[in-house]
Amino acid sequence: MAVPLEQKLETILVVDDVDLVLDLVVLLLKDANYNVLQANSGAQALKVAAEYPGRIDLLLSDVKMSGMSGPDLGTALKLRREDLHVLFMSAFPGGDLLMLNYGWSYVQKPFVKAKLLEKVYSVLHSPNRSQGSRGFDTRKDSDPKEKVEPGRTPPTDSR
Repeated sequence: MAVPLEQKLETILVVDDVDLVLDLVVLLLKDANYNVLQANSGAQALKVAAEYPGRIDLLLSDVKMSGMSGPDLGTALKLRREDLHVLFMSAFPGGDLLMLNYGWSYVQKPFVKAKLLEKVYSVLHSPNRSQGSRGFDTRKDSDPKEKVEPGRTPPTDSR
């Protein structure tokens, strides 16, 4: 069944402290028929989310912003809106590794429209809503004297 053109898709809260980037991302998402909320800081995003009576399906936020980082914003919003999906964007190299520590989804800036929309769709339709669990490896460091063969996981301390 086709979706009528006037029907909006999911609601996305876009947050970036660079107005040019914010405006461009908002335009791309609106052109793709998403309902878009926007904020230029973490504090403003918290206010927008608190005042918005409807469901917010996705937070799309820059990672590094003045005041409040994207991961801190994502963590705060997930406390209030557990069903929220989170997608971060950044122009800084290595951002994907940072996001792996949090369990968040990530897209590298700059991106083309098709890549952004593909990633947004993928995250929105993922059954994984447990993002933000700080999913990094919490095992204790192994004994540095212990030899570990390549491709094998060091044994964990079972105490």
